[in-house]
Amino acid sequence: MRRIVILGNAGSGKSTLARRLGERLRLPVVHLDVLFWEPGWTEPDNDAFRARVRAAIAGDAWVCEGNYLSRTFDLRLPRAELVIWMDTPRLACVRRIIVRSALAKPRADLAAGCEEGLFGTDFLPFLAYTWNYDRKSRPRLEVARQAMAPDIPVVHLRDRRQIDAFLDSLS
Repeated sequence: MRRIVILGNAGSGKSTLARRLGERLRLPVVHLDVLFWEPGWTEPDNDAFRARVRAAIAGDAWVCEGNYLSRTFDLRLPRAELVIWMDTPRLACVRRIIVRSALAKPRADLAAGCEEGLFGTDFLPFLAYTWNYDRKSRPRLEVARQAMAPDIPVVHLRDRRQIDAFLDSLS
């Protein structure tokens, strides 16, 4: 496994798993949010974003976390050797988002000039997106994954115990 795509809900642990996998397998880690967002949560031109992703995954080995279905699936999935779905329960995802937003600590998977906070205008819509992810977003991601990469192995991880067991299996 030299090219791994990690998918899942906001707050599911994609970034943390990507870092741990990168360390364990000595692979570069690509956080799509870092490539996408510009200062002040400004969205880039789609061509610019795709060019950043294309450059980030040009190598023979990487761990790439994030969804961005219509924007980058066609770049990442055909090259992947493994897809990992973070199947974290939505209540846990929402709890993590609230905690990390309340703490507002800098994160390696957050673009420069973008800060999380409980009182931003997009916070409640983001929580609603997270709550509804399994019903609205995930099915579209899964259909696209099956269409673009039907033969690539898929691993489902639900909690810390499964994640630790998966990482231990790589030794």
